[in-house]
Amino acid sequence: MHVRTLTGGLAAACLMSLALTGGQAAAAPHTANARAAARVVTYDAGGSAEFRSAVDRGAAIWNESVDAVALRPAASGQRADIRVLADNGWPRALPTTLGRGTVYIGRQAVDEGYDTVRISAHELGHILGLPDRKPGPCSSLMSGSSAGTACTNPYPNAAEKAEVEGNFGGAPADRAPAARAEAIVD
Repeated sequence: MHVRTLTGGLAAACLMSLALTGGQAAAAPHTANARAAARVVTYDAGGSAEFRSAVDRGAAIWNESVDAVALRPAASGQRADIRVLADNGWPRALPTTLGRGTVYIGRQAVDEGYDTVRISAHELGHILGLPDRKPGPCSSLMSGSSAGTACTNPYPNAAEKAEVEGNFGGAPADRAPAARAEAIVD
């Protein structure tokens, strides 16, 4: 009897709530649902030396731009999906599988005047499955160095965002990016 009273009270409260909302359920915004379902890809920028803040900003730009994947710094002691290193060569990415690989932020391009945040976002784009699109305009992040040193745009365009969304929208974690077995040198 006590259970029946409790159940009846709960049902009444639910009906009252439904009546107050006009009989319609409120849904969470699409972005909140998508972000909750995002595949988390971790990165370790510990070896990126003077480019650490540029790498963090490049990851943040991708997080602002797409819903299907979220780039997060790896926790201490956690093996990262992406290693980011600084060296004296040209920037490049060595993807192993979708969302995994190594990025080199090469000082050669920085010394020539290329923007470090654009380089970081571009190279992370390779790890997210995007190819170079050269030659290309500054509005295309994946045009890389072909846009020239005056280009500082670190944001992916609509097509690049859509491609990453498609790459991670249900893609198995071990799916290799197409034609990515070799280094992508920009």
